[in-house]
Amino acid sequence: MYGFQSEDEVVFGFKDPALDYKTRIGSYIIIPNQELSRMLLVTAPNGALLLPGGEMEADEDQFQTLKRELVEEAGFEVKDLSYLGRSSEYFYSHFRQQAYYNPGYFFAALGFEKIQDPLEDFNNLIWVPIAQGLRALKRPTHRWAVKNWLKTLA
Repeated sequence: MYGFQSEDEVVFGFKDPALDYKTRIGSYIIIPNQELSRMLLVTAPNGALLLPGGEMEADEDQFQTLKRELVEEAGFEVKDLSYLGRSSEYFYSHFRQQAYYNPGYFFAALGFEKIQDPLEDFNNLIWVPIAQGLRALKRPTHRWAVKNWLKTLA
């Protein structure tokens, strides 16, 4: 559900004035297979399906975050990166018992290389057909990014 759209950002959800929101800025990426028929998704410990990526650390920009997160989650390095836009969401995590404001920067890659084993062992990586992945993604911001990416392929 859309909250509003500013000049450069689509916002999902609505800010509940009764909740204290933690800001969690993230950087996420769509990684398709070579045939552009499947995309890589991460199954988080709580079962949610998400695009690879995650929270920016204090000393990072969006690209540094992606580079770190991809090594941690997949052991990948990506090529031919394109920026899709920024989208954010207000939501409450029952898993973490915390309200979040989650602005995200979204990218797509048209190539990847496995450079090492993943550093994290608590996420599962799955390659899913793009249409199925689009329906299964938990976060509306991630679905928004995939829809925008698909428009660039048409």
